[in-house]
Amino acid sequence: MSQRVIFCVDIKAFYASIECADRGLNPFTTPLVVCDKKRGSGTIILSVTPFLKKQGIPSRLRLYELPPCDDIIFAKPRMERYLRISTKVIEIFLDYVASDDIHIYSIDESFLDFTHYLNYYGQSVEEIAKSIIISLKEKLGLYASIGISNSLFTSKVSLDIEAKTSASSIAYWKEKDIKIKLASISPLSKMWGIGSHLEKKLNALGFYKIGDIQNSSATYLKKKFGVIGEELYNHANGIDTSDIREKYQPIQRSLSIGQVLMEDYYYNDILIVIREMSDDLVLKMMIANEMGQVFHLSVAYSRTVGGGFSRQIKLDSPTFDQDIIFETFKKLFEKYYNSSPIRKLSLSIGGLVPLTHYQLDLFHSPRELERKYALQKVIFEIKNRYGPSSILRLKDLTNASTARIRHQKLGGHNRK
Repeated sequence: MSQRVIFCVDIKAFYASIECADRGLNPFTTPLVVCDKKRGSGTIILSVTPFLKKQGIPSRLRLYELPPCDDIIFAKPRMERYLRISTKVIEIFLDYVASDDIHIYSIDESFLDFTHYLNYYGQSVEEIAKSIIISLKEKLGLYASIGISNSLFTSKVSLDIEAKTSASSIAYWKEKDIKIKLASISPLSKMWGIGSHLEKKLNALGFYKIGDIQNSSATYLKKKFGVIGEELYNHANGIDTSDIREKYQPIQRSLSIGQVLMEDYYYNDILIVIREMSDDLVLKMMIANEMGQVFHLSVAYSRTVGGGFSRQIKLDSPTFDQDIIFETFKKLFEKYYNSSPIRKLSLSIGGLVPLTHYQLDLFHSPRELERKYALQKVIFEIKNRYGPSSILRLKDLTNASTARIRHQKLGGHNRK
């Protein structure tokens, strides 16, 4: 483990930097934000330039939270463009290491394992990192920071804690320095893997900096937090044995869909949206040739009210039937909805199994199931080929519907 050399590469202000590069602007001197102003004051700003970050403006905030400024440039999100550039970034990484030695953590952040390439390049670790930064700048007009250490975890922390603010944009944490550099991190939530809720629980036990966790014991932390506590102790001491080449395969997976609504929705109109979203989930299931058994619904009310609910239900057997699936989500909604205005909605289907057999019951004849499946399969084959809006329900043409607009977007934002 101590001999490994892992790079964690982050593209600075990825979306905003792409918009600046396309305009021939310098993101370190340009006040640009990536945001669709037409979606209202509550829309989320996806990215701000390093110039604005230096002025204390965070990378993620609502439009109404943005301080007034006359010269701010608003760039409408273009998700297809960002995905294409992300692919080009990976192509540059592939000039340095093989695909097995790359782990794509997010659209703008990746891990590269250089352990077996150092002799080949005949350069220092810092020189290789500098070469990557120069390649990204010259070929794509993007700026990068690189954290380097002997594990995925410590390379990520070195990136977050040091590289992003370093003049060279490079931080190399060698084994002898790791525990010392980790020890001084405070507040605890500055370290990757510790969120605000866990930080509060740790503070209540007297832990305020990572050094406090180092001075505790794995047994004590495991007793308090279970497996997470043991992992917390290991990470605080710079111990991480995960391997880039051992790709994670989830034991259970689910399909999900969610959206932020641009106005307040109530009972009748929200049922139209729930139907549309459940149909989209069924399309995903049919494409994967699967059916589901566990259904989860999350609803967030308008900020003027606050709150919401998140509930799930498990059916007696898996199903592919879009009518049963909608009625299940509707049942969950009606049971917990309190008539407040709704602004956010998320649906997911878990307990997925291959659609190789179907559990028969006393209430549906096999012929009826076959007919329903055949009809549903034809509908979703058309949607899969010509797009999800190629066949719509009549209610999808009402003002309450979000399907047509949503189907034109990628990740909830404009494609181009």
